[in-house]
Amino acid sequence: MTAFSTDGQSDPTVQPVPASVVEQVDAADSTLSNPKRAVISLGSSLGNRLETLQGAIDALEDTPGLRVKAVSPVYETEPWGVAPGSQPSYFNAVIVVKTALPPSSLLERGQAIEEAFDRVREERWGPRTIDVDIVAYADVVSDDPVLTLPHPRAHERAFVLAPWHDIDADAELPGAGPVAELLAGVGRDGVLPRADLELRLPE
Repeated sequence: MTAFSTDGQSDPTVQPVPASVVEQVDAADSTLSNPKRAVISLGSSLGNRLETLQGAIDALEDTPGLRVKAVSPVYETEPWGVAPGSQPSYFNAVIVVKTALPPSSLLERGQAIEEAFDRVREERWGPRTIDVDIVAYADVVSDDPVLTLPHPRAHERAFVLAPWHDIDADAELPGAGPVAELLAGVGRDGVLPRADLELRLPE
């Protein structure tokens, strides 16, 4: 994992991984032995939104035991759960990863990346620099309040379903059904594809 940028300054997007997690995935990191497929939703409504999304993708790729396998197109969407025009719009994307990390460690990594980008949790559905949400992890279905899987609102969010469908037309949301059918049900209102913007798959 790269801890420093080329100019020698600490890279704020790379947060320490707990020693216990490093030990757990160290052997698997080189081959990703028995990896699990996870779907992660990213969103940003403050600052340089595209740069922040790319930074989060790169930070996930730098995580031991995790490889980013697919990156969706960028969508611009209206904020969820608030009055229209009351907050800046979001850039949203979905990525698919293969990982040897258990769900709890993947959650911790996502939260560390949010903190690195100064994510503030003062207001529910408030504007934020970055959201890193686990949408699905393999076929796991869990009502654990710390990490409910799949994400309890993914089935009704076009800003998750549309980019996910772009990179995996045959995807299914565990317990809810095909993503294509879920997207057809909720529609694409308020979800604008931004063909002029692009996120890159880490090399």
